[in-house]
Amino acid sequence: MNIFVCGGTGFIGYRVIQQLLEKGHQVKSISIPDCEMGDWFPQDKVENIYVDLFQMAQEELTQLFEGFDAMVYAVGPDDRVTPEAPAFEFFHERLVEACSRVVKGAKDAGVKKCVICNSYFSYFDRTKPELKLAEKHPYVKCRVEQAKQCIEIGSNDMIVIILEFPYIFGTHPVREPIWKDLIIKRIQDWNKYVYFFHGGSNMITVEHVAESIVGALENGKKSRRYPIGDENVTWERWLELILDEMDSDKKILFLPPWIGKVYGSFLRWQEKREGKEAGLDYRYLFKDIQSREFFFDPIPSQKELGYSGGGVEESIRKTVQRCLED
Repeated sequence: MNIFVCGGTGFIGYRVIQQLLEKGHQVKSISIPDCEMGDWFPQDKVENIYVDLFQMAQEELTQLFEGFDAMVYAVGPDDRVTPEAPAFEFFHERLVEACSRVVKGAKDAGVKKCVICNSYFSYFDRTKPELKLAEKHPYVKCRVEQAKQCIEIGSNDMIVIILEFPYIFGTHPVREPIWKDLIIKRIQDWNKYVYFFHGGSNMITVEHVAESIVGALENGKKSRRYPIGDENVTWERWLELILDEMDSDKKILFLPPWIGKVYGSFLRWQEKREGKEAGLDYRYLFKDIQSREFFFDPIPSQKELGYSGGGVEESIRKTVQRCLED
């Protein structure tokens, strides 16, 4: 197939390109110039265009995708970005409106298959309606709307497949892991204890994420939403691996959910003072998400798309090592 990758120099897109080339597909990509290009990128095999996809006119988007069989959409902010308030407008513009324009451009150009990188919060919004995730969290609402609108745009003319990713670990040749600021620096700043909640998440390596995307291009079914994952890992085990790799003797102190609610309310108050708003509302984040086991069975998706698993603990350790390099 002739495949266009949106976000080809990114954490996920780079790995997707590697695997597509290994399978003999032709690839072209687009990205913003936010990292230094070097020998790590297969420039002799893949043309990468440095353009802000979000700033392109609709006619330009259609021209961009002409002659391609399939498209991978691996761009857009995730829940770790805290924008200026209101968060819903920020995420809706970038996750729903921008993505919809790109998918429509691909459809109008004759692209027959499209894979969208989404979040496993969309999966849990379907399977745990009692948590009202989309109702409480702007980021989750926009992810749900992103999937719905893209599937509708595809209609009968283009196969649109949604992949819902959990926690992803791994490294990029030149980019710093997102976990450096999110967790590693915080652990370094804390004194004797690491404060967290009982719970956990499904986790997967970036290599197997890329494998699932290639599998979706080759085997994915029309309008399907696939929860993509590998190992269900408790926060306790996750933090133990991180602390061990950091050679830290700090102890993990687990907090009750009600403290999370109080702390979250304080963070939300602090945000308002700064004119910001997170995509996951802190007032509910710790109690409804961090204090629960967001586990699921990935085997049905693995079998249908043909991607494998394993290596999560090793990938977590490599991610920590990369975070500590500086």
